[in-house]
Amino acid sequence: MTAPADRPDWLDRFPWPDDDTHKHARGRLAVVSGGLHSTGAARLAARAGLRIGAGLVKVYAPPQAVPVLAAALEAVMLEPFDGADDLATRARQMDAIVIGPAAGLDEETVDNLHALAGTGAVLVVDADALSVFEGRAEALFSLLDRDDVLTPHRGEFARLFPDLADLASVEAAPRAAERADAVVLMKGPETVIAAPDGRICVNPTGTPWLATAGSGDVLAGLIGGLAAQRMDSFAAASAAAWIHGEAARRFGPGLISEDLPDRIPAVLAGLAPDRLKPA
Repeated sequence: MTAPADRPDWLDRFPWPDDDTHKHARGRLAVVSGGLHSTGAARLAARAGLRIGAGLVKVYAPPQAVPVLAAALEAVMLEPFDGADDLATRARQMDAIVIGPAAGLDEETVDNLHALAGTGAVLVVDADALSVFEGRAEALFSLLDRDDVLTPHRGEFARLFPDLADLASVEAAPRAAERADAVVLMKGPETVIAAPDGRICVNPTGTPWLATAGSGDVLAGLIGGLAAQRMDSFAAASAAAWIHGEAARRFGPGLISEDLPDRIPAVLAGLAPDRLKPA
């Protein structure tokens, strides 16, 4: 089924806060940062996670990256970690974790993902955490639960599913989701979200203004922020893609990824129940 642009299928499951909601009830999202010179992607994802409603967002960073991040983060919390086991220990209280944006194409990323798979959090696996498993995709799939989300663009998809790479997205994504036994959001001019149980959504809000560096990091943060609020992962990925595209469409020419998180509130205001809309 394809989500209609006027009344998205996921809207009735969107995690709007109640009058007595507190920050911990709105979910805890973690984002794993790259090294000293690779912190921007984590900042984009973390800010997007806050804007979509996660009550608490924390960036876990290698110690050398902490001074850079500390100067750039405000509402987002920051915590250093020393190796994969330490990361997993610190992240055990999180509801969702984004790993991959500028994480590095090395075994450290593999070790971190392996350790985080034991936390029970919903994993949003993006960018480097996908590409580093080229030629050993089954090792990645063995770490995933059915509520985890893979977010490949066409190139990353081909590294994990080379035999499916030439298929149309609406054919490739469901087969990939079944194989990985996880939700797959396949990015492109026609973004397709597929769940391992056969559900499929073709996002109707795609726009070429999203063809800019960092937009995928924002999308990963939106998915993580919704999953942290306990929205079903397929619905969370579908909602995130819709909101991401709508925010970009409203901005239009000149969009850069830093613009996207701050456009989210206006999109949400248009979707919110009347009692939650600004006066």
